Amino acid sequence: MSELINVEKIFGENVFTMNKMKERLPRDAYKEVKRVIEKGEELSLETADIVAKAMKDWAVEKGATHFSHWFQPLTGITAEKHDSFITHPDEEGKMLMEFSGKELIKGEPDASSFPSGGLRTTFEARGYTAWDITSPAFIKEAATGPILCVPTAFCSYTGEALDKKTPLLRSMEAISEQALRIVHLFGNKEAKRVTPSVGAEQEYFLVDQKKALLREDLLFAGRTLFGAPAPKGQELEDHYFGVIRERIGAYMRDLNEELWKLGVTAKTQHNEAAPAQHELAPIYETANIAADHNQIVMETMKRVAAYHGLRCLLHEKPFAGVNGSGKHNNWSITTDNGMNLLDPGETPNENIQFLLVLACIMKAVDTHADLLRQSAADVGNDHRLGANEAPPAIISIFLGEQLEDVVSQLVETGVASNLIEGDVMKTGVSTIPDFEKDATDRNRTSPFAFTGNKFEFRMVGSSDSIGSPNTILNAIVAEAFCEAADRLEGAEDFEREVHDLIKEYMTKHQRIIFNGDGYSEEWVKEAERRGLPNISSMVESIESLTTDKSVKLFERFGIFTRAELLSRQEVLYETYAKTIHIEALTMIEMASKQIIPAVTNYTKTLADTVIAVSQAGAEAVVQKELLVEVSNLLKETRDALAALKEAEVKAVSLPRGKEQASFYKEVVMKCMENLRIPADKLEMLVDKRIWPFPTYADLLFEI
Repeated sequence: MSELINVEKIFGENVFTMNKMKERLPRDAYKEVKRVIEKGEELSLETADIVAKAMKDWAVEKGATHFSHWFQPLTGITAEKHDSFITHPDEEGKMLMEFSGKELIKGEPDASSFPSGGLRTTFEARGYTAWDITSPAFIKEAATGPILCVPTAFCSYTGEALDKKTPLLRSMEAISEQALRIVHLFGNKEAKRVTPSVGAEQEYFLVDQKKALLREDLLFAGRTLFGAPAPKGQELEDHYFGVIRERIGAYMRDLNEELWKLGVTAKTQHNEAAPAQHELAPIYETANIAADHNQIVMETMKRVAAYHGLRCLLHEKPFAGVNGSGKHNNWSITTDNGMNLLDPGETPNENIQFLLVLACIMKAVDTHADLLRQSAADVGNDHRLGANEAPPAIISIFLGEQLEDVVSQLVETGVASNLIEGDVMKTGVSTIPDFEKDATDRNRTSPFAFTGNKFEFRMVGSSDSIGSPNTILNAIVAEAFCEAADRLEGAEDFEREVHDLIKEYMTKHQRIIFNGDGYSEEWVKEAERRGLPNISSMVESIESLTTDKSVKLFERFGIFTRAELLSRQEVLYETYAKTIHIEALTMIEMASKQIIPAVTNYTKTLADTVIAVSQAGAEAVVQKELLVEVSNLLKETRDALAALKEAEVKAVSLPRGKEQASFYKEVVMKCMENLRIPADKLEMLVDKRIWPFPTYADLLFEI
């Protein structure tokens, strides 16, 4: 048995928490830091120097020799540059360890080396990382030794956001300001801030590292580009919530310990639906910290996996034919005096503030369904959405039977006098107590589902940052709150106006509500009849960022400028094209150097067998048929490979941007599919000892 983990003792031990600040900072400095975090003021340089010294002393005590401004560029992952605490030796040659407030507050990475969509080029490369005081510094323990990581925003020399954090922080300020107007109208004058909270469930696959390294597609693309189905997939539903295997359990134990040290509230772990698939879920946190922690979760998952001889796959669809991986973004908004604006209470039909908030969210999601869809768009998610447990690409809201009925009553009569109550759950077993059921079921096919006191945005991809989805959510809801507050603040009869507004919003936007089966073809037709957008791919979604409607929204609240939106549009098109480019080249490499040579050798073996059997005087009927079948599929593979090569050459020659990305989607991806089909059929026919890389059965079941 391994040592017991004392969670209370280790939790947050590698985080420079407010408690550690309180212990190490002078009282006045601590008060200033706390005030800046709570009220959004600017920290004085004098206090920054004090904080930096205390932070450095704490980090050095824990073995750190370096610090890093830890940021989240538009790559979707994190970036860090390590600088040591050492300074010039003094006159006696003694080395000093220093960390100034200036170093804490500001860093200066080369912005031209990160995706910027034209905002930064090589001849204008300066960028700044700026300390985000609202997210605590932490120590990352890795092969480099303990590193003090300071969460920072990343902006260009001219002030444009080049990262995921800066727009998220801007959106949080926007929704706080507009939501406060709503709660003040309902008498909560004590509230000074409204904060979006997020819990991001993280799905992932684990495969054996040695086997993964034998596959170039997993190495370069993070997903399998070839692969016939294993004899068993997830048909028996026996993996979901099943007993966790010993090797995986050891990994999860170490993962939890590492995350707890970093202050990540890892709470739930279990096997997911697909073989070799698992999930980790944290407790809710402020959206900004949740986004930082989710990046830490993904980094730590990969790092700890290596220690166990495993490889963690975060791609949305690493294996065809089984569930893909997402991360369910659970979002709510709460005042600083403890009021959750999405809590319907015991009688939601009488809770006017909740009904107004709900009406505003309906309006926001319906008005900006295209933006919300885009916020969850990435290359891997194109393979996942609409399959198995992933939601469809059509944005809709699931409210459940109780709230849908309340909305229907308000739309029809303006009054919701009745409320569907939860029934009693009876198992029919005398020793199991009866208990009250929820008033509504769950719907796992809904992309945006109300789940009691929060909304679960289920579309986000496993590998994606949750920064963008929450930026969009905050922004669109802030706009709806703002427009509602503009009307209500000037109303002569507030009670009448708020009732009229709720009915108006719900009537106009009730088309966004759908409680049925999101996977059905009937819903696709019904959504079209309702006028809801069906944006099936990442490439199609990108334009929504720069529509007049979107630019107006973002500029109104200072979240993005038009230039920042145009830059992100360019980055996304380029990311899509480069990703498919890498996948296409990987397929070409694997087919040319592994599959075709292996199958060619196998056909020689078959041919030799045919000759030998025939010379022995027997009929080699089966051998001949197999030889013909394999030879025909080999030719199909060769022809499909040639077509993919030709398409790839043309794609590279096209101008960057929408034209190139669209060509990759429409032409290159089709050629890739055409190459995979005969290759996967060959895998089912060729001697397993000859097949050049591990199969799905090897990867998914031999862990």
